[in-house]
Amino acid sequence: MILSAASSGLLSLPPPILYPRHKNLILSTLTQFSNSRRSALISSSILLFQFSPLSTSFASITPSPSRLLAEFFDIPDAGGVKALDIRVGTGDTPAIGDKVAIHYYGRLAAKQGWRFDSTYDHKDETGDPIPFVFVVGSGKVISGIEAAIKTMKVGGLRRVIIPPSQGYQNTSQEPIPPNFFDRQRLFTTIFNPTRIANGEGSTLGTLIFDIELLSLRSP
Repeated sequence: MILSAASSGLLSLPPPILYPRHKNLILSTLTQFSNSRRSALISSSILLFQFSPLSTSFASITPSPSRLLAEFFDIPDAGGVKALDIRVGTGDTPAIGDKVAIHYYGRLAAKQGWRFDSTYDHKDETGDPIPFVFVVGSGKVISGIEAAIKTMKVGGLRRVIIPPSQGYQNTSQEPIPPNFFDRQRLFTTIFNPTRIANGEGSTLGTLIFDIELLSLRSP
């Protein structure tokens, strides 16, 4: 039984407010990056906070100012995952064993914020976007996404910065881009042996996800 669900209208959000300290946040997340590449990565990551990646083809829902929280915070016990709540949900919070449905936009910081996957692009036969469904605690999904949704409520929308240690550790972890070329570009960047040998491995896999928690079902 579905316990709670977000509105069927998906979001076209205004850009989150960008404070100077957000630049420091990106910098602290990428402290081991070389100076030249760190500078480029900070610039591209900052751009992610200056516009909404969510599709304008969906219904526009503007959060009230009191619900738009422009403060990043560290998710407790999440290995450095940082979150910005764009909209706070009003439903239930997932627990281990719950089956959850989410929509997401995934971007790769090392590729100037390149969007490597989006559930909004996965359509069913009627043209509606297909959510990504998984069981919390199954170990099949990258740790950063699990950490993000375990402290959300259904109906919430959150932007998270996921450090490499909480992102893709291998090519079988979900979510996996269905498009072959996107998948290849993603994994050849993250697991590039030459760049890893040059000491860039600690930053190649930094991810930025926008996650909307749509529903959950208890076992």
